[in-house]
Amino acid sequence: MTYQEMFIVAIVAAVFLGLATYLGIRFWDSRSQANSSNRASEILRRAEMDAENKIREAEIEIKAKVISIKEANEAEFRTARQELHERERLLDKRQDTLDKQAEECRKQEKQIENNRRKLAERIVDTNRRNEDLAKLIEKERIVLHEFSGLNRDEATERLLTMLNAELIEETGSIILRHEKQVKERCEVIARNILLSSMQRYAASQTADSTVCTVDIPNDEMKGRIIGREGRNIRAFEKVTGIDLIIDDTPGVVILSGFDPIRREVARISLNRLITDGRIHPIRIEEIVEETSKDIQSIIKKAGTEACQEVDIFGLDDRVINLLGRLSYRTSYSQNVLRHSVEVAFLSGMIAAELGLNESLARRCGLLHDLGKAVDHEIEGGHPKIGADFLRRYGESVEVIQAAAGHHIDLRLDDPYTIIVAAADACSASRPGARRESLENYVKRMEELETIANGFPGVEQTYAVQAGREMRVMLNATIASDENAAKICREIAKTLTERIQFPGEVKVTVIRETRFVEIAK
Repeated sequence: MTYQEMFIVAIVAAVFLGLATYLGIRFWDSRSQANSSNRASEILRRAEMDAENKIREAEIEIKAKVISIKEANEAEFRTARQELHERERLLDKRQDTLDKQAEECRKQEKQIENNRRKLAERIVDTNRRNEDLAKLIEKERIVLHEFSGLNRDEATERLLTMLNAELIEETGSIILRHEKQVKERCEVIARNILLSSMQRYAASQTADSTVCTVDIPNDEMKGRIIGREGRNIRAFEKVTGIDLIIDDTPGVVILSGFDPIRREVARISLNRLITDGRIHPIRIEEIVEETSKDIQSIIKKAGTEACQEVDIFGLDDRVINLLGRLSYRTSYSQNVLRHSVEVAFLSGMIAAELGLNESLARRCGLLHDLGKAVDHEIEGGHPKIGADFLRRYGESVEVIQAAAGHHIDLRLDDPYTIIVAAADACSASRPGARRESLENYVKRMEELETIANGFPGVEQTYAVQAGREMRVMLNATIASDENAAKICREIAKTLTERIQFPGEVKVTVIRETRFVEIAK
């Protein structure tokens, strides 16, 4: 086959293939159009059915809503109708009440009108009687003037003078009666406050001995404490400032010193040296230095614990240190720090009973004896020393005055000083607070009775209540009542000047007159 024939055949095949493709496409298009028409018809039919269903559902829902709205309107209508009925009933009730009140008002108006008319009649009658009484008084006055020979001004002046004298006398008696009642009442209240405070605070009191002894294991230790040619004892006394007394008493050595803190440092140091066994001047200096630091820590701890115990904070560190030093100070064998804590509690309780500042009262009571911590180092009494220290450390005026005035004449315008003085007396005089030896106790009792017996007119004297009270019997033929009061005052003054005693002593002078006759 030639090239041209092949080309013709290819063209004919291509034409035939194109015709077949065209016919296939037309057939497929016709089939697709038919399927599309069928699908469109089905979609339209389904859409119409859905629309009809939705219309029916909407109608049902609308009918349900209409029914619910109708029911709600009917319920609301019923409620409104009930409320209207209730309001109508209340209005009817109020109307009845108003009618009754109106009737009562009309009755009261009639009664008031009757009372007004009667009152007017009484006023007229009273005026008439007053006029008659005035005329009668005037007639009596004229007659009185004629009989007395005094005019009106003179009679008035004399009458006023008589009334003034009577009023002055009556006023004086009333004042005396009320003063007596107030005094009795104040004594009862003060006694109850003190008893209540002392009962609420009943702490045990520690009595420290001023004699300090140190136990040693054997007498050989005395020689070691003395050292070669006495160098150990000289070094110990030089460093501590305390005299070390070693005598024939077995098993103990005695430490003697005025400063209680130095005495305590010496006691602890000597115990440590005895326990350590190495006793020579250098070791003594080391032990004393360590002990001094420990004592300072103990002092600060004691002061801090005392402040915490009475709930007082904000004190200067130097004040706390002075408070701690009081733990090594005694007064009539009573530990001064424990005494200060007790006075603080008692002062706070008394202030609370009186409606004053309890915290300030406790602060005044805690610091009132602060001067005793350094009274052996600074000249002057402990009240003045303590007040100067507290003023220097920025304490309040009440605290300073309480420290300065709790042993002297009290200022009545400063209640906290009076409270602290009362609490100080309670703490010092309560049983068990201060202890004395039997010898000193008997000696003081004899001295009290001897002083009282030395006054003229005194027959017998008894010291009772452990020396807290003196009962003095006077001879009624020698001393009068006026002299009895004078003798009582002089005895109290003499006891204050000549004897030192804790607390206070009550002097009671008794003068009794007896008349005896025998009937036969």
